[in-house]
Amino acid sequence: MDFVFWTFIILSFVIAFAGLIYPIIPSVLFILLGFILYGLFFTFADFSWLFWTIQILFILLLFGADYAANLFGVKKFGGSKAGIWGSTIGLLVGPFIIPVIGILIGPLAGAVIGELLINRTPFKQALKIGFGSLVGFITSVITKGTIQAVMIIIFFLYV
Repeated sequence: MDFVFWTFIILSFVIAFAGLIYPIIPSVLFILLGFILYGLFFTFADFSWLFWTIQILFILLLFGADYAANLFGVKKFGGSKAGIWGSTIGLLVGPFIIPVIGILIGPLAGAVIGELLINRTPFKQALKIGFGSLVGFITSVITKGTIQAVMIIIFFLYV
C-alpha cells in the first residue's frame, strides 16, 4: 500500500513542475498537496515547525519571484502596464493555442500586442519589450523550478 501512497505524493510533485510550463496549474498547491498527502498517509510528526516555516518562506518567495521576474523583464526593456498585462495574458493563453512553443511565443506576443494596442508603441520598441517579457518568463521558470526543487529536497530530508 505504501507504493500507492508514494505514487500519489510523487505525482503531486510532478504536476507542480508541469505548472512551470502551464502556469494555469497552481504549482505551489500541488507541492503542498504532496506534503499533506504524506501527513495523511503516514504522519505529520515528521514535519517540525522549522519545516513549515521554511516551506512557507519558500512559498512567499515563489509568488514574489513570479511577479518580480515578469515585472523586471518588461520594465527593464521599457514596457508599461499594458506590456505586463499582455505578457501575463499571453503566458496563460499561449500554451493552449500553440502547444509547447506557445509557452515562449505567448508572453512575447502578448507584451507586443499590449504595447501596440494600448500605448501605440512603435513596433520595434514593442518587439524589444516583448523580448524582455520572454527573458523575464524564462528567468521566472528557472527561479521557480529551483525553489520547487529545494522545497521537495527539504521534504525528503525530513521524511
